Amino acid sequence: MATGWAGDGAVHDQIDATVKDGVRRVQSRLPEGPSLTHCMECGIEIPEARRAAILGVRLCIYCQGAHDRDSAQFSGYNRRASKDSQLR
Repeated sequence: MATGWAGDGAVHDQIDATVKDGVRRVQSRLPEGPSLTHCMECGIEIPEARRAAILGVRLCIYCQGAHDRDSAQFSGYNRRASKDSQLR
């Protein structure tokens, strides 16, 4: 049931579009091309299993974990449940 001037299914269409945009954003951040044999940051050898599992891998598991933790510090999304915080 849509509200206001929105047509039937508009809410679902908006949710679908948001999910598709999120998937595209994540896919655009995936590495491409051949995997490196050694980590770009620390220089240790990247195991063959990791290179085969993740095409285009550039970092060892330890450096990737540190990079992911640093990236997770600020997500850019409002995680508070208050409507007021979303309206400002």
